[in-house]
Amino acid sequence: MKIAVFHNSMDNIGGAEYVDLIMARELKADIFTTNIDKEKIAKMGFSTDNIFSIGKVPINAPFRQEAIYHRFKKLNLGNNYDFYIIGGDWAMVSGINHKPNLWYVYSPIREIYDLYNDTRDNLKLFEKPLFDIWVKYHRHLNLKNIEEIQKFVSISKNVHERVKKYLNKDSKIIYPPTETSKFKFKENGDFWLSVNRLVSHKRIYLQLKAFSKIPNEKLIIIGSYEKSRHFVKYVKYCEKIKPKNVEIRNWVSQKELIDLYSKCKGFLFTSKNEDYGMTPIEAMASGKPVIAPNEGGCKETMINEKTGILIDDINEDKIVEAIKIIGKNPEKYKNDCLRQAKKFDTNIFIKKLKREINSDSFL
Repeated sequence: MKIAVFHNSMDNIGGAEYVDLIMARELKADIFTTNIDKEKIAKMGFSTDNIFSIGKVPINAPFRQEAIYHRFKKLNLGNNYDFYIIGGDWAMVSGINHKPNLWYVYSPIREIYDLYNDTRDNLKLFEKPLFDIWVKYHRHLNLKNIEEIQKFVSISKNVHERVKKYLNKDSKIIYPPTETSKFKFKENGDFWLSVNRLVSHKRIYLQLKAFSKIPNEKLIIIGSYEKSRHFVKYVKYCEKIKPKNVEIRNWVSQKELIDLYSKCKGFLFTSKNEDYGMTPIEAMASGKPVIAPNEGGCKETMINEKTGILIDDINEDKIVEAIKIIGKNPEKYKNDCLRQAKKFDTNIFIKKLKREINSDSFL
């Protein structure tokens, strides 16, 4: 079966992009997207021969989202493929011209649904009424476009509930893949690790404020970000409040990242109501305990006090307390972490995804 995967863009690689790269490799599929950073993708160990741009898009919102939407709306690959997997929220409109299709839902568009208030709060006063009009317009289009989707598969129970709440659709649940065999445990070293996009809903400020209170501990943050003005503004804010015992690195190769996972003392994750959260799984696959909020996808993938600590109503003081507890004996979490991570292995993901693709519901 010849398969095409559609994704918003591949120039800022995060969890969703990484999943699509694994998906395309395992299914021998082609990826159609807009902006592509081939150098970064190659350094992650993936071929770029199967990745094609349907046209470049701007950096800044909302022009970026508008351009992605309209490029995928106009896209028509004819009869060149047997099946289409949609992996991007704005790329979802591609379902109009491409069937049979399946939308692998990372989340309904967060800035117009569950993160609407957070996004609006970060805008200037004159931008807010324009944003409200834009949101109302795209909610209308979004509800219209989803009628072209034939099957919904969510990445977590958390996203499944969002699909039901905002889009009034039911969905299957298939957890994203983690290549667990690639991750290794070397030691519980002298630093903590955090891996996330540098965007406001990841709540990096909690990490920075926590470590300002424990100067004897060290944190390395691996944080990619888009170069639009909203992202750059948040990065500058993080750099401004960053204490001396925290290091922020913009991007590292997959080899370097795996090495950092293998040597860190533990892993810190603070994202707000995260869709799923791949990096805590990667940390557990490296035998490392995770400190995370007791919300979103972390509630589905972690076992409190076995694979780390889940924090209710997370704040910097509670993070400090969790660091002190785990720091006494981080290695005691190792075996539980390794066992738990295996439940989210790539082989399980591909087997379940193939079952959905080959089901008779498309006949």
